[in-house]
Amino acid sequence: MFRCIHYNSRLYINMDDLKVTLGKTDMRISKNGFGALPIQRIPEAEAVKLLLKAYDGGIRFFDTARFYTDSEQKIGRAFRASMRQQIYIASKTMALTVEGFWKDLESTLRNLQTDDLDLYQFHNPPFCPRPDDGNGLYEAMTEAVGRGIVRHIGITNHRLSVASEAIDSGLYATLQFPFNYLSGKQEQELVAKCAATETGFIAMKAMSGGLITNSAAAYAFLAQYDNVLPIWGIQRASELEEFLSYSTSPPAMTSALKAFIDRERTELQGDFCRGCGYCMPCPAGIEINNCARMSLLLRRSPAELQLTPEVRAKMLKIEDCTHCDNCISRCPYNLDTPALLRKNLEDYMGFN
Repeated sequence: MFRCIHYNSRLYINMDDLKVTLGKTDMRISKNGFGALPIQRIPEAEAVKLLLKAYDGGIRFFDTARFYTDSEQKIGRAFRASMRQQIYIASKTMALTVEGFWKDLESTLRNLQTDDLDLYQFHNPPFCPRPDDGNGLYEAMTEAVGRGIVRHIGITNHRLSVASEAIDSGLYATLQFPFNYLSGKQEQELVAKCAATETGFIAMKAMSGGLITNSAAAYAFLAQYDNVLPIWGIQRASELEEFLSYSTSPPAMTSALKAFIDRERTELQGDFCRGCGYCMPCPAGIEINNCARMSLLLRRSPAELQLTPEVRAKMLKIEDCTHCDNCISRCPYNLDTPALLRKNLEDYMGFN
């Protein structure tokens, strides 16, 4: 649950400044995008109600993925054909073969109840798809554009090298990458490179997977970047209402808010698990994406939520680690995950 800290320094804002144009595309959008990963966790009727509330509040960009279980279906149910032209829909494919690409795209269009996508993205590929690279993925994407099924081609990633190559290639209308006030110099350089090349930048993990609990600070930080579209992972009406309020009364980056962010960076920057889950599944059954960040979760959320018998059992699974090091090879942030898991288990048992 976010907590909103209000500061008594609202500035006059030109409402057009609260919009962003995604690179060279014609998509000009409010700096409030809807990240639809979390709605896979709530019942369909509740998700549809939340999506329509977002629309009524002015949100027009909805980001989902074939990988997000039933997220696409819920968006499709919310926005029937009569509303399709009023919104921008982005989805993604993790397919690494041409056959898988077309299968995913067909499923996505059916789930979303639409004939086309405003943005279709390669979903965290381990390489940057290019024409003539031998796998045919980029050629399939351009064929989808030629057939009018896809309007713009994008890519998402958690790897700086792949993201930088994608920008330099000039092949992508947009890059989606983790970016928030805990991000470092390299991520800020990516944002600047996107601005220089007119590549749209979509900021995922804007709340750092739940480690950032001050939505006003998160919004104010990202609002400083003219070319960045944040997408907020939302699954509760109370969360949505906070972000909708910023569309008309945005938090200003005051000295107090800057000092707060500086303290947060001191506490949280460094070798911590972002919870992206790309190290999963674990052969030993360890829930890495939560267990490897338990120390932070204990400090930044109500501790009683983590001190249940169920969570304790999950933490004790860390003792079953076989040190296969699969998680290390898969981690986009080059973390020593087994060591991080051991430290978090020690902290957890000490907390108990």
